[in-house]
Amino acid sequence: MATLDRTRLASLLDAEQAAYTGNHPRSRDLFGEAGNLFGRVPMTWMNMWTGGFPLYLDRATGNRVTDVDGHTYIDFALGDTGAMAGHSPAPTVAAVQRRMGELGGITTMLPTEDAQWVGAELTRRFGVPLWSFTLSATDANRWAIRLARLATGRPKVLVFAYCYHGSVDEAFALPGPEGKTESRPGNVAPPVDLDLTTRAVTWNDLDAVEKALAHGDVAAILTEPALTNIGIVPPEPGFMEGLRELATKYGALLMIDETHTFSTGWGGATRAWGLQPDIFVIGKSIGGGIPSGAYGITEEVARAVTRHTDAGEADIVDVGGVGGTLAGNALSTAAMRATLGEVLTEDAFAHTTELATAFTAGVQATLDELDVTWSINQLGARAEYRFARPAPTTGEASAAAADEELDAYMHLAMVNRGILMTPFHNMALMCPETSREDVDRHTAVFREVVGALFG
Repeated sequence: MATLDRTRLASLLDAEQAAYTGNHPRSRDLFGEAGNLFGRVPMTWMNMWTGGFPLYLDRATGNRVTDVDGHTYIDFALGDTGAMAGHSPAPTVAAVQRRMGELGGITTMLPTEDAQWVGAELTRRFGVPLWSFTLSATDANRWAIRLARLATGRPKVLVFAYCYHGSVDEAFALPGPEGKTESRPGNVAPPVDLDLTTRAVTWNDLDAVEKALAHGDVAAILTEPALTNIGIVPPEPGFMEGLRELATKYGALLMIDETHTFSTGWGGATRAWGLQPDIFVIGKSIGGGIPSGAYGITEEVARAVTRHTDAGEADIVDVGGVGGTLAGNALSTAAMRATLGEVLTEDAFAHTTELATAFTAGVQATLDELDVTWSINQLGARAEYRFARPAPTTGEASAAAADEELDAYMHLAMVNRGILMTPFHNMALMCPETSREDVDRHTAVFREVVGALFG
């Protein structure tokens, strides 16, 4: 078993940091000049990029990104799934240009025929019949949670420790002592005590789920089919089926968020694994990079909602807290139609999944050769390694495997050799324009940089 030498790691990290700083003077200068931006970046999470300053974008197409210093990278980050269709896919660009330049009307508060096409396509893929559109999966989750509370008359949401559902207040929660829900470390100013809104349990623990549901106050189980933003943590056999059974038994709704797990296939994990959500959420990739999101509900949930709206007890048309002026706009629905219809096709998923399988095998070969105690999991077109072996089976265990120095070294070493990995974690995603040569390049670089640590 290979042992990590922290002194060696520190020395290698210093060398990679020096190379990064030296190779990106224009990015460094732009970051230094950005005094009118909070955190010197357009959105504070952009400071997650390792190196003291982020790369500044010049241009991007397919799975290639070029920075302002002229370096071009093989992009496996792909906007943390937002660019799963690739950067600026041609059909999406054409549809957006037609809507903006030829037809006009980026947003008018009027529906277009594209919206029904997209709704029907989402039903075809994920099986849920009725859809509403948003500009992000975060908003889709927020608004769908409100509908779940209305439909059930219950106040709380059940989530899993270290889940990912965007910046939804209720989701930044961990199970605490004696069943009390606690705020996740780093959560920014939650509006109320998380125990008032949320029950949090450990992933893959059906007994904990049942105990939480037995209180009778949970409107919905909000879950990914596999944890993603803390490393890919798959469900154990029978876990997702158990969630469906327990939700039905205790009168809660099953709300599945496939914003990241859409990588599983053309119809996400929901189709691939035969899941049966009452509410379904998706975002990021479905608009090819144009802000887009959607949530779907069953006929039963729709009837439960409209019983309250028909009685005048809630308003989903005007001031009820569901919707936004730009949601469902003409530009985003045009982008979704083109992306779903012509880019993220069944053939595209077959291609990207095959490449992710090769990516996973390449990483595993190095781990086996050097006997490194890391692991890698794959979810269709998505793969991710974690600094733990065996692979974690809970969010807590995956979080405990985090290593800031290792993360920094791996990301900088990859960037310095022309490869972008997701800054938040060690995730790689394939898009339709990713090639086997790109994957093989990663395999070689991975062997080089891990070998420098353990060889």
